[in-house]
Amino acid sequence: MQPVTSDDSVLRLLDASLEHLHAPGLFDVHTHVGANDPDGLKQSEDELLAVLDFVSPSTRAVTFPMHEPDGYPEHNDRVIEIARRAQGRIVAFCRLDPRSSPVAEAERCLDAGAVGIKLHPRAERFTLSEPEVRPIFALAHERQVPLIIHAGRGIPALGRDAVAFCREFPQASVILAHAGICDLAWIWREAAHLRNLYFDTAWWNPADMAALFALVPAGNILFGSDAPYGQTAYGAVRDLRFARQIGYRDEQIIAICGGQLDRILAREEPADLGPPPGPDRLPHDPLLARIQIWLTTTAMAALRGNDYEEPMAITRLACAVGDDAPQADICRTILTLLDAAEGEISAAKELDDRAAGVVRRPGLRPLMAATILAATPDVPVPPPPADAPHPQR
Repeated sequence: MQPVTSDDSVLRLLDASLEHLHAPGLFDVHTHVGANDPDGLKQSEDELLAVLDFVSPSTRAVTFPMHEPDGYPEHNDRVIEIARRAQGRIVAFCRLDPRSSPVAEAERCLDAGAVGIKLHPRAERFTLSEPEVRPIFALAHERQVPLIIHAGRGIPALGRDAVAFCREFPQASVILAHAGICDLAWIWREAAHLRNLYFDTAWWNPADMAALFALVPAGNILFGSDAPYGQTAYGAVRDLRFARQIGYRDEQIIAICGGQLDRILAREEPADLGPPPGPDRLPHDPLLARIQIWLTTTAMAALRGNDYEEPMAITRLACAVGDDAPQADICRTILTLLDAAEGEISAAKELDDRAAGVVRRPGLRPLMAATILAATPDVPVPPPPADAPHPQR
């Protein structure tokens, strides 16, 4: 997620938005470090700290190893050492492969300073129904530690097993990563009755995020970025905009942004922040709905590495609402982000794709930022730069 140049519209927007939205202290529940993930992405300790520093010197994070095909003990030790050096600013979760002595490895790491467990069914190719998994949840219950599980794309549904484990092991805080999108169609109904079932926000699709914030109680939502796949600052702006759009109270926002995670790690009773708000506060603007759908289409093409010139062009046309339209300010900012996306694409074409400063999947960052703006139109955006394009007809 590194910018092509220091003159970056996305970073300027994030910086201005964090101030504009009065971001509280942040505790990011979903970050990684590592250099051997088969997908080619890397993040060092220093790079993680830079991501946190962009928000503020007090921003904190949970971190755990990225995918390590040769096993996790050495890399679990590394994140524990990173956490020790960070003196509370970073805390370590150990990552387990259920087919490689998981309970013994978890006990070793928890005794050495880890404060939680990470499971990744997609990377390690397992399901929660396999017999090796239940003892991991039993240990999390015994030690009263949280357990975060990849629940995003690329896996079969796992929610029914997760709900069963939540009921069997009530002292284990079960966190479904990536908004639990593999089961979000129904599992939101369970969240109101399971105080130990949580969802992190390390995801980007605005339709999924709108459903999460509208249908899941605030006390069951934990802020996460997925760094280095995401950015803590981007995740904070996304969550703050959705929280303000839905109408969350300040105490609920503070809990989502880190207060509830602090209670979980301290083994305290989680805060009860009331029922979910429901969908009534979600926007119903047909022009912005068009823009959001075309932005999502364009972002999905970028995510897959496909050409997206055509949906980008239609998105620009969808933003041509006119300078006097009530959607004009947000469309100006979206058009600025589309310019940034095209700038990243142009820069990447002129450089080798592994050269310093070239973003992975150029154009994706500003497109994702624009989707969030289109999905939260009732939350003001910071004033766009003077040279921002106009949404003229």
